[in-house]
Amino acid sequence: MTYPDTKNKGKGESGGQSAKLSPKEDFSQWYHELLMTGEIIDNRYPVKGMCVWFPFGFAIKKNVYGIIRQLLDPDHQETLFPLMIPENEFMKEAQHIKGFEEEVYWVTCGGTTPLEVKLALRPTSETAIYPMFKLWIRSHADMPLRIYQIVNTFRYETKHTRPLIRLREITSFKEAHTVHATWEEAAEQVEVAIKRYSEFYRRLAIPFLVSRRPSWDKFPGADYTTAIDVIMPDGKTLQVGTAHHLGSTFAKTYEITYEAEDGEQKLVNQTCYGISERCIAALISVHGDDKGLALPWEVAPVQVVIVPILLGDKEKVLEVCRDLLRILQQAGIRVELDTSDERPGAKFYKWEMKGVPIRLEVGPRDIEKGVVTVVRRDAEKLTLPREGLAQALVREAERLQAALYQRAEAFANSRIREVASIDEARAQTEAGVALVPWCEKEECGHQLEDLVEANMLGEPQYKSFSPAACAVCGKLTDKRTYMARQY
Repeated sequence: MTYPDTKNKGKGESGGQSAKLSPKEDFSQWYHELLMTGEIIDNRYPVKGMCVWFPFGFAIKKNVYGIIRQLLDPDHQETLFPLMIPENEFMKEAQHIKGFEEEVYWVTCGGTTPLEVKLALRPTSETAIYPMFKLWIRSHADMPLRIYQIVNTFRYETKHTRPLIRLREITSFKEAHTVHATWEEAAEQVEVAIKRYSEFYRRLAIPFLVSRRPSWDKFPGADYTTAIDVIMPDGKTLQVGTAHHLGSTFAKTYEITYEAEDGEQKLVNQTCYGISERCIAALISVHGDDKGLALPWEVAPVQVVIVPILLGDKEKVLEVCRDLLRILQQAGIRVELDTSDERPGAKFYKWEMKGVPIRLEVGPRDIEKGVVTVVRRDAEKLTLPREGLAQALVREAERLQAALYQRAEAFANSRIREVASIDEARAQTEAGVALVPWCEKEECGHQLEDLVEANMLGEPQYKSFSPAACAVCGKLTDKRTYMARQY
C-alpha cells in the first residue's frame, strides 16, 4: 500500500524507483523522513503531538510488544484500568502530583454538563490503580501481586514534540505495578524488571546503559529509580525504560495494608516499571541506515521477500517462487512474493526501505543450479540450495542478528568516554556520553549539570571503577555518573 507523500520519487541505479532519504548524519531530518517513507508513523494528524500508526508500523509495534508480553506473562497478569482518574484520587499523592501537575489534561464536562468531579486523563496510572489495590490486598497471602497493562497515556508536552519520542499521546505505554510485603522483596523485583528489560533490548539487538537516577531526577514518589538509556545516532541519549522502587509512599496515601502472619496490619511495598513506544524509536534509529529501516528478524512484519527475476521462461520462475513461498509459509516464516510490475531494482529498494531482513532473488540460472540468491539486509550476499532452505534462512537470520548487534555496540562504545574534568565532560557530551567522577553529593551533582550543560543520567549499575577525583570538589571517589544530552 502506498500513501500520499510516501511514494518513492528518486531514481535508483537499476533504473527503478527508490526512496531518497537524507543521509543518516543529518539524523533529525533522516528520522522524520524515514517514519513517513518507511510507513511507520504519519505525523500529519491535526493535533500536535498525536500521531497515526501506518499498518506496517503497527505490525512492527505488535511484534515488539509481543516480546514484552512473552517476558512478563510467566509471572505477571495483564489487565486494563480506566483512562480517566477522579481529581480527588489523583490529587492525593503530593510528590506524584508535583511531578505531573503541568502535564495533566482535565475533562471538565460531559456533553454540555459540567462535571461535579474533574477527571484527569492518565499521565501514568498509579493514582488509578492503587485505590483498587487497597480493595484487593487483604493478607500476606495476596502477595506478591504483579500486573501490567499496555495503554495510551496523555501528557501536555510543552516542549518540541517528536514522533515516538516526545508526544502528547503516548499510544503504547506498558506499565507494570507490583505489590510486596517487604522493602527488600520490592527491591528484588526492580532487579527482575531491569533483567527483563535488558533481555528485551538484547532481542532487539540494541545496546543500552543502565543507571541509578540521581535523587532529584527519580520518579515522583519513588525511593529510587533505575533507568535504561540508548545512545542515538546524534550522540544524545533516549530514556527507553524505567523501574521505580516506590517503598510505602503510595501505600500510606491509599492505605494499602495487609495482615501479616502475626496478625499485625502492615503497609505494603510497591514497584512500577514502564516502557513506551520510544523502544520503536530506538529500534528504527539504531539499526536504520541511508537505505531505510533495518529490522531484526523477530520483529520484522516481513522476514523474507522473494523477488522473481523474470527472464527466459517467466512462468517457470514464478512457479518456483510460488513453491518457495508455500514452503517458507509452512515453516512459519513471514514471507511475501513480490509479483508487482516494478523492475527488480525498484523492488530491492522498496524492501530495503522496509527493513526486510532477507531477500531471495530467483532467476533462470538459480533454478538450473537448484539454488536461490540470498541478500541479507546488511548487504551480505550468498547462494543457498533450495533443499532445506527454511532452516538455512533461520540460521542466516541468527547471523544477521549478531551482525546488527555488533555494529550497534561498536557505535555505542565509540560514543562513551571516561573523563576527568568539567571541560572534558562538556566536550564529550557534544558527541556522546561522558563517564564523570562524582562524589555523590547532590550539590556537586547540580554543579556538574550546570557547568557541563548536560543531564546527569546517574550512577552506572553493575560496573566498578578505580578511585578518581570528583570533577567538582576533588574528593577521591570510586563512583561515576553518566552525563549526556537527552531527548
